[in-house]
Amino acid sequence: RRAGQLRSASSCRSRAVAAMASLRAGAAFLSAVFLLLLEVASAGLNGYFGTKSRYEDVNPYLVQDPLSLGPAAAGSGLPPSCAPLQLRALLRHGTRYPTAEQIRRLGDLHARLIRRRPAADAGSAVAACPATADLAAWQMWYNESLDGRLAPQGRRDMEHLARRLAARFPALFAARRRLVLASSSKHRCLQSGAAFRRGLGPSFSLGSDEAEVEVNDSLMRFFDHCAKFVALVEENDTAMCQVKAFKEGPEMKKVVEKVARTLCLPVEELNADLVQVAFLTCSYELAIKNVTSPWCSLFSEEDAKVLEYLNDLKQYWKRGYGYDINSRSSCILFQDIFQHLDKAVEESKSSKPISSPVIVQVGHAETLQPLLALMGFFKDDEPLKANNYIRQAHRKFRTGRIVPYAANLVFVLYHCDQVKNPEEEYQIQMLLNEKLMLFQHSNETISTYADLKDYYKNILENCHFREECELPKVNNTAIDEL
Repeated sequence: RRAGQLRSASSCRSRAVAAMASLRAGAAFLSAVFLLLLEVASAGLNGYFGTKSRYEDVNPYLVQDPLSLGPAAAGSGLPPSCAPLQLRALLRHGTRYPTAEQIRRLGDLHARLIRRRPAADAGSAVAACPATADLAAWQMWYNESLDGRLAPQGRRDMEHLARRLAARFPALFAARRRLVLASSSKHRCLQSGAAFRRGLGPSFSLGSDEAEVEVNDSLMRFFDHCAKFVALVEENDTAMCQVKAFKEGPEMKKVVEKVARTLCLPVEELNADLVQVAFLTCSYELAIKNVTSPWCSLFSEEDAKVLEYLNDLKQYWKRGYGYDINSRSSCILFQDIFQHLDKAVEESKSSKPISSPVIVQVGHAETLQPLLALMGFFKDDEPLKANNYIRQAHRKFRTGRIVPYAANLVFVLYHCDQVKNPEEEYQIQMLLNEKLMLFQHSNETISTYADLKDYYKNILENCHFREECELPKVNNTAIDEL
């Protein structure tokens, strides 16, 4: 009987060891499948990263050849008798690292997952939560010193953009022609400006000293200098009530609950902000390292659409059409653009050399988005709100398509010979992210300069930065003031 008991115990141990091995094998298999499916799953997320989108997601042909002109190679559509006089480019900086605040939030979330990580011999727990195990094992390589600085990919973004613009407008970027280069004071913008200049080659590259890039925050960070915007939008929590409501709404709640289940975390340990950090980490890994992060595994394409809308809501109410002051604060930049275009026209009429054939200014998504709103682009019939997510599925206002990393808004002024009337002598085109834009007043990609100025006459003559940005005499931060 004793021998039988020993054989039975041994058999139980053998079965237990075999079962444990089977569980470990199952966990390893699930982990392998998880990694194999990661690439496929993340491919559906790329179009939904909002302002953290790669430039290549707007122009996919650049993935294969970063110097390709793509559809731009087809030409401008202007007659051969039209020659470019001046190019004015407003650029968003290239790909950057997360801000210190985002890095702290990611560190907090990652620490929670490490605490929840199943023990190595807990095969069943690993099998139940492979995402938790993989994300806990992920190396947290971000540190707060990176704080929004330009990534190596961001330098390449700018160098390649410079080379593409020079190839598209060779007469303007010819050797020894003058380049006016300005930037916001932020390090990522200064480095982006220096990288853009390097991309043009030795004719424009006057050295590597960033001080050669003029700092102009009054134009590139006009929003910081607009007291009304700062007080009533930037520092006013109630101005973002739609964003807060969406974070607490049914669409976002569903995403938070799903991510909590995937990570085997109590839903109380997560909120919309932490889930958004996880989603944006997926975007950062793709943009900075060109790798598919395990953080991407937490989200489906439907989840990504919800998170994109959260990002777009914030941009809409803080930088877009949500409040008039968002766009009206950019009139100082808008008027500066037309002052330089006017000067080029005057010099051309006087048969003088164009003093500034190429003007390049490097700012932020927050520089470009208000300006585009001031000009009336990407405006939906219905405002973006917390309760109309479904109705906004086909909205125009999608920041990932408008202001990804390295976004660029380019004005090109032309002088045309052999014209029927004097107004046609000077014509203009606008490009956003290297694609020709349709003008608001004509629905065409070409406009006479006179017609464009006439269409924006009210902004050019009546939008005064000082008056627009002056705080109401009664210090009332009610939304009605906006």
